[in-house]
Amino acid sequence: MLGGSISSGILRCFPSIKVIGYAHRQSTRVKAAELAIASEIVDSLTDSVRKSDIIILATPISIFKDIFEQISPALPTGCVVTDVGSTKVMPHCWAQAKLPNTVHYVGSHPIAGAEFRGVDFARDDLLDKAVCILTTTKKTDPQAIEVLEKLWTRLGCSVRLMSPAEHDKIFANVSHLPHITAASLVNATNGGQINFAGKGFLDTTRVASSPANIWTDVLMSNSKNIADGLDRIIKELQKFKEATQNGNKKQIEKLLDKARNKRAGLIEYKIKQKEII
Repeated sequence: MLGGSISSGILRCFPSIKVIGYAHRQSTRVKAAELAIASEIVDSLTDSVRKSDIIILATPISIFKDIFEQISPALPTGCVVTDVGSTKVMPHCWAQAKLPNTVHYVGSHPIAGAEFRGVDFARDDLLDKAVCILTTTKKTDPQAIEVLEKLWTRLGCSVRLMSPAEHDKIFANVSHLPHITAASLVNATNGGQINFAGKGFLDTTRVASSPANIWTDVLMSNSKNIADGLDRIIKELQKFKEATQNGNKKQIEKLLDKARNKRAGLIEYKIKQKEII
């Protein structure tokens, strides 16, 4: 879905650029060709990169390492390799180990998507008003950063730069933990009761519908930050548990107000940044 959306967006925003697509499943390649997701769909991973100026990986994170190794001999000198994975420390390590020093790797994380998967759900406007994080190190080539800044900006993104470690710490809290808490809430709800759930429950647990294999990879590749975050969530839940058990109305209201005020500040910031309307 995300790879197809990026490809479709590039075709719309850069009509003179040719996009070569590849997927390991033949059925996906056939569907992508039917939907004209790319200029051309090929049956070989190495053939998809041989003449490319930019290579974008949009696969589960766990196979990045193997892909880097497979495409390495076919990469043109000076090309830029990036990805759209939700964690960045491990991809940077794998890129350093597996990619030749004649190419440039920069991590990318467009903060856009949905709980659906597959090219059928691709949209050429998915990245409009999204934030895209570029992760860099002291060794990252400045021109490669500039190339990707121009690409993501043209696709509608607001681009921010940070280190891989900073990225993974931040997104453990604002992306990965919400998936875990949403899944936990669904799993903790009695099967006979869940059908009575209203819109609030559905909104809160939307991300629990995301593909399990993709999010297993995300959680496994950022385990330390996620474990630290879970400790903080458990601590907050314990506060609610103690307050409700003790009938401490003032403490319950204080906890709810704190969250309400923090979220109001978030919404105000997002509106100011034009990330939401």
